Amino acid sequence: MPERVASFQGQSFHKLRRACLRRGALFKDPLFPTTAQSLFYKREPPPGLSWKRPREICKDPRLFVDGISTRDLHQGSLGNCWMVAAISCLASEPSLWKKVIPDHMDQEWNPKHPDLYAGIFHFRFWRLGRWMDVVVDDRLPVSGDGVLLFCRSATPREFWSALLEKAYAKLNGCYEALEGGNTAEALIDFTGGVSEPLSLDREALSLHSDQRRTLFQTLAKAHERKALITCSIRPAEGETVESVLECGLVRGHAYGITAVRKARLGEKVLKTGWMSRLLMVRMRNPWGTTDWTGAWSQGSQQWQQMSRAEREKMGLIVRDVGEFWMDFEDFCHYFTDVVVCRLVERALLWPSSHWREVRRFGEWAPAPTSPATPPSAVLHSSHMLSLGKNNAKAGGTKQRGNRREARLGESQEKDRKGGNCQRDKGVKKVREEDDGGEVGGWEAQMDRRSRCGGCINHRDTFLHNPQFMFEVRGKEEEVLICLQQEDRRIRRKDGGGENLPIGFEVLKAEVNRCSRVQCVVEQAASSVYMDSRSVTLRGTLAPGRYVVLPTTFLPGATGRFLLRLFSHSHVRLRELMEDLPSPSIFQCFLPQPTMVTTVHLRRASGLSPPKQTAPDVYATVSCENDTIRTRVFKAEGNPEFNLRAIFYRRYPSTHISIEIWSRGLLWDSVLGGARLQTAESERSQSHVIDLRGGQSRPGHRGCIYIETSSSVCLTDL
Repeated sequence: MPERVASFQGQSFHKLRRACLRRGALFKDPLFPTTAQSLFYKREPPPGLSWKRPREICKDPRLFVDGISTRDLHQGSLGNCWMVAAISCLASEPSLWKKVIPDHMDQEWNPKHPDLYAGIFHFRFWRLGRWMDVVVDDRLPVSGDGVLLFCRSATPREFWSALLEKAYAKLNGCYEALEGGNTAEALIDFTGGVSEPLSLDREALSLHSDQRRTLFQTLAKAHERKALITCSIRPAEGETVESVLECGLVRGHAYGITAVRKARLGEKVLKTGWMSRLLMVRMRNPWGTTDWTGAWSQGSQQWQQMSRAEREKMGLIVRDVGEFWMDFEDFCHYFTDVVVCRLVERALLWPSSHWREVRRFGEWAPAPTSPATPPSAVLHSSHMLSLGKNNAKAGGTKQRGNRREARLGESQEKDRKGGNCQRDKGVKKVREEDDGGEVGGWEAQMDRRSRCGGCINHRDTFLHNPQFMFEVRGKEEEVLICLQQEDRRIRRKDGGGENLPIGFEVLKAEVNRCSRVQCVVEQAASSVYMDSRSVTLRGTLAPGRYVVLPTTFLPGATGRFLLRLFSHSHVRLRELMEDLPSPSIFQCFLPQPTMVTTVHLRRASGLSPPKQTAPDVYATVSCENDTIRTRVFKAEGNPEFNLRAIFYRRYPSTHISIEIWSRGLLWDSVLGGARLQTAESERSQSHVIDLRGGQSRPGHRGCIYIETSSSVCLTDL
């Protein structure tokens, strides 16, 4: 299914091209002029710099020479190896670069019809859920000695990489705005995929071969499915970005992984003492040079034991300049970070092995300033804020430095001082207040219309954030959740451009919830918090309803975001807008809810006598006119229901009814039931209740284990 394409800054490539051809003039882009402002915002242009069209640089320019290849990319004097590494990955897959370079045949120079050339090109980049079409002219910055100043091809008359870089610079404000960044961000911009950062534990990988094999299989599987993979070596404290190791690798520099191979060596090579099976990865340096000097490097003794025919048979070939092979054990010894960009196919028919995507746009925004009627109802809860194991973790990347590969996931480091101190203080504060009594409730005077409440450390405002609900049905499901904020790099020229530290929490919600969460009861998953364009979390969730809260780390920060959820089955994602469920047309004539009760039916026991086959059972929980039913537990005398339901009660004096049913061939029968009364305001209370009625027998009576909590529902006047 084709995706909608938007014109960047309102420029239409086809309209502008037709206008230039009618006038017989080459295109000059007024929105990205040949001035210093298009190049830099801090430093001065180098002496002798000029802007030239390809025909002024060489006699016979081409967009492509002998197709497109990773050898066409050589990083110039700009510190954007993160972008060049991503384009190198892009160039290896035609289905990907043809999206970024649309109509590539029509954009090519045609020497037979020079009158059809208008000096205009366009490229497409994926930004916050849609493809942006960026128009540029062909005037490129050239140094005093006549060489392209920035990205260029090894073939002097090939210009696709230089023009693509110019379009990306325009999208981001200027060339200098591309200094320092994350390869993960560029991969998303070029593919619309989902980037997952992997932080490698070098010590564990060196000691445990099984962990190395698991990582190798992960990368091999991702590469087989056309995922784009890059890697880097994180400089340790005191080490310099771009400093060179003895083996020739460069710290803080982005490399692309272009192949993952499992090779079986021949007898001739085995006599030298090598293992019969070798795990290998092929790397590429965006600088177009091969600096690796270790085992299996160019000209090393390992290759001398193997003929060219044997190399080709095992797929151990080097295609492009700057590529080299490494033993995977050496790879794990040196590299610390890997980014895997998984591609998302949008199709009508989905094989079960593919991800299905649902997406929602949202905004972190303050409460409206105009006088408005407050929400019709708010909840005043005496619930305690219950924190899970994974709480908010601050940290992230500072995108500075020349040719630097900024790292995703720095907040995961245990020895980081800045962010984690703040996080630990926040968690400690919450826990100290928990010990003091009732916390975590909403105060009536707070403006609940705010949607920028900060991370879970900020207990008074956390639930003010946007909330999105989805449901896992049937069986447990692997999900991939990606939160992406709007790009701010274009603001660098004005002194801004720093990303917000963002992350999200996944809360377990009641199975019948349809309104906003008012109290944190159980955390199902938690992402890290990073000042990255996107944050991703993969996990397996049990059946039930969940609520995702995308947040900034600190309250009050504003911005737009895109939330993407991937699963193998159909999952619906919708934003929760109301604090209370909207009443039906019949309920409009009834009193307003005055109490909210949460019932957690944990389990039942003793539903079958000893030495008898246990029945197929399920449970129902009823309150006023609402009834919730669990799934059927087959042949289970002690079922673990683990059902949490919420009831908005108009008549608090009425009881809550729980019944255990046995499913039969023709009809179902009640095994027993219980009734429960709750106070108008109570913390979590545990109950163990004997089942009565139904098929309960004297001397053998089952029981149920329940937790309840209630809060008062206050209606604003």
